[in-house]
Amino acid sequence: MIQNFAPLCDRLIDAAYQAGEAIMTVYAGEITPGRKADHSPVTAADVAAETLILAALDAVAPGVPVIAEEQAAANGLPPSAAQEFFLVDPLDGTKEFIARNGEFTVNIALVQAGVPVLGIVYLPALDEMYAGFGDRAFRRCKNIEASISARPLPPEGAVMTISRSHAAKELVKVEDLGEHVAGTIVAGSSLKFCRIAEGVADLYPRFGPTMEWDTAAGHAVLLAAGGSVRTLDGQPLAYGKTGFRNPHFIARGQRRISA
Repeated sequence: MIQNFAPLCDRLIDAAYQAGEAIMTVYAGEITPGRKADHSPVTAADVAAETLILAALDAVAPGVPVIAEEQAAANGLPPSAAQEFFLVDPLDGTKEFIARNGEFTVNIALVQAGVPVLGIVYLPALDEMYAGFGDRAFRRCKNIEASISARPLPPEGAVMTISRSHAAKELVKVEDLGEHVAGTIVAGSSLKFCRIAEGVADLYPRFGPTMEWDTAAGHAVLLAAGGSVRTLDGQPLAYGKTGFRNPHFIARGQRRISA
């Protein structure tokens, strides 16, 4: 298994930047989305970005399997996962891309033994890069890089990251679980994990369907920043599940530090 994550992280960041350039080329013109078999939207940007990322992964980690969204849509999913594999969502938030709100991301993650150990989340429209592995998490924006870390839960309650399409449902359900929500931040795609990782939010509940490539990169960044992602029964969200589909989960920053 890959053990030296730092040089791999640098190479994956380069791949994410290249994918972002391809995405923004499509973004600058007329967007004509198609539909996949599951009726979800797909654009030329999804395909172009994934092609670049797959080529980069083959160059930097030949032989390591890759589960990528558009490839899976075209060819199907393997019946089981390897102990080490990459998860790729070349354009997470295709609906945000089509709506031109800027909150779409490039997601690349390395999974080992079911755990996302390295993650890259890039927002090409905002030129914001998030990355994490081990205990190192950072944000890079316009060539300025800074370490990030999840914050302890504030005494007044959690700031929750929510999506535009699921906001009301998520808020009601998380309060039913006994969480006190003091405020909300609307964010698209895997940016929600990153907002917790950089300490501006505390909670991201997801009670709808997601695939592993939707969450792995943001999850890895959040783990490196000191946060967690757990299923509703308290178990760590694991990867390489049959069908690569996630159960409901809650992502959090650090727990409140007792006085």
